Amino acid sequence: MASSAWILVLYVAALTVTSVGAAANKQAERNCSLTPPYLPSTTVNTSLQLQQLREQMQSLRITAYIIPGTDAHLSEYIASRDARLAFITGFTGSAGTAVVTQSKAVLWTDSRYWVQAERQMDCNWELEKDASISSVAEWLMSELPPGSPVSFDPFLFSLETYQHYASYLESSSLHLEPKAVNPVDVVWEDRPPLSSESIFRLPDRVINRSWQMKVQEIRNLMMEDLNKPTALLLSALDETAWLFNLRGNDIPYNPFFYSYTLLTLNEIWLFVHTERVTKDVEEYLTAHCSDPLCVQLKPYDSVLQDLRTYVGQPGVKVWIGTEYTNYALYEIIPQEKMITSTYSPVLTSKAVKDQTEEQVLRDAHVRDAVAVIQLLMWLEKAVPQGNETELSAAEYVNKCRSKQKDNRGPSFETISASGANAALAHYSPSVETNRRLTVDEMYLVDSGGQYLDGTTDITRTVHWGTPTPMQKEAFTRVLMGNIEISRTVFPSGTRGVNIEMLGRRALWEVGLNYGHGTGHGVGNYFGVHEWPVGFQTNNIPFRVGMFTSIEPGYYKENDFGIRIEDIAVTVPAQTKYGNNYLTFDTVSLVPYDRKLIDIALLSSEQLQWLNNYYMTIRQLVGPELVKQGLHEENDWMLKNTDPFPEFGSSASICSSSLTLIALAVTLFHSVD
Repeated sequence: MASSAWILVLYVAALTVTSVGAAANKQAERNCSLTPPYLPSTTVNTSLQLQQLREQMQSLRITAYIIPGTDAHLSEYIASRDARLAFITGFTGSAGTAVVTQSKAVLWTDSRYWVQAERQMDCNWELEKDASISSVAEWLMSELPPGSPVSFDPFLFSLETYQHYASYLESSSLHLEPKAVNPVDVVWEDRPPLSSESIFRLPDRVINRSWQMKVQEIRNLMMEDLNKPTALLLSALDETAWLFNLRGNDIPYNPFFYSYTLLTLNEIWLFVHTERVTKDVEEYLTAHCSDPLCVQLKPYDSVLQDLRTYVGQPGVKVWIGTEYTNYALYEIIPQEKMITSTYSPVLTSKAVKDQTEEQVLRDAHVRDAVAVIQLLMWLEKAVPQGNETELSAAEYVNKCRSKQKDNRGPSFETISASGANAALAHYSPSVETNRRLTVDEMYLVDSGGQYLDGTTDITRTVHWGTPTPMQKEAFTRVLMGNIEISRTVFPSGTRGVNIEMLGRRALWEVGLNYGHGTGHGVGNYFGVHEWPVGFQTNNIPFRVGMFTSIEPGYYKENDFGIRIEDIAVTVPAQTKYGNNYLTFDTVSLVPYDRKLIDIALLSSEQLQWLNNYYMTIRQLVGPELVKQGLHEENDWMLKNTDPFPEFGSSASICSSSLTLIALAVTLFHSVD
């Protein structure tokens, strides 16, 4: 039965099904070459919605329609009402693009989700194992006659996405045609409604800067800009939430609410579902006056019309951050009235935490460490009994976090993976893939919590039996990479990409590597992946007060996976001669598995860093464990933070050599 309600159930439940890969039973995947086709029970029948969509496309004169997996704010996590890709395909992975014509329906996604797609999609759909825009464009060029229009919802395309499609399709005389009406929304009869929960403000105890102070700070940046913008348009949900110290519950795992903001030098327009703004929040925003520091509340859906009216005035210039502004808003701003930067000044300002934000985020990590220590101690005792699974472990750590002060739930779907499942890097357990935990396999848990004062994200890898020499060496080398980034000293303004290789060097020495990024920003009760901080080429330079994850790993296909992830904050470094240098201070406070550490591979500097880190855990987490009456957990923590003998192997990587390499790399890259 083609039921969109069933699809929505899958959206909530099957988000846990990420990289199922080699652990999957092949009978759980579809086989469309058989007559009749073999379809597993997890498959969604999409015949009805495709028929209705094609009827709508015909009435709207749409030849081919692109359906991305995002929302109007280009969010990483989306609400169930924005899960158009899941509704039309049955596929609930977080990365994918679909194209529908009158005769074909195709999904593109990356390797993390190939098996999941084969389990969820029926034979109405073809699967293309390439998530790139070029692959989608090449398919369109091969299927459509020259001159054909390719339609899309402009609210669901970023400027960059639009430009890439336009560039590829131009060579085949295909042209992009934005449609004001999204035909998927038309046929989605039981589309989930908007959240009815009220928007709320953060408690004063976790705030240093009032929203008025932040508005003035951003206005100062606007006035200092040489392009002289008269207005700043904010589209990313975390931009508005940060600016006004407000939160909501519209997006899974992220405390955001649907909104846009147009900030001018003398007015503030907040586009929001006004029925969800309480009288208290209206008063907090001084919404009933018209002074420059009064917020004018406007209907969420009026943003296009009001922006069009504003840019129709003479002498105005609107500043946008192109990374998160959708094409629908971009296309109505005349080029001569537009100022662009990759990130808005709100995103770059938000990346640097003030003293209060830094302290409360550190405090949240202390309480979060208590929950993770509870999990690790429990697993150590329970796994040998043979009754625990990946799912029960994930449930346990979420339960432990729920008991901590100010916890508001998990910050993402817990990755709880053993054996070959852990080799998939982004796997999360489901009923179909759940494995029993044993003492014979490595186990990886990547989890985090949302607290009123901070967002956490931490990964630990453990082994309850006897690890192989290869497992132990790989783990130690991953740990070495984590330590080398954590202890490195670098000039303020250095980009993360310039020091990222320190996380890989110990692995490279023996021909190992990992295929994911080395870190991402994290916020104060915000998104667990907070741009634009991190170690990628499009991240901004490091400054004092930025929080980032540091998470090298190694994954041996069909065997095991290792990742060690900590959150760290950039702090001033004390150097012998120079000033304006930075280093990292680790705020995740959970010991690493001693059984997996080969101290003979570590340098004396690395061992010293490790022992200092363990001393910090004792000093900060110990009192909290005792305060909560967790004396057995405190004993476990003390046992697992015993200092290591500080001697290093002559064969280990020389720390000073690594520092010289990092500085040499920096010379060949821009330092802002």
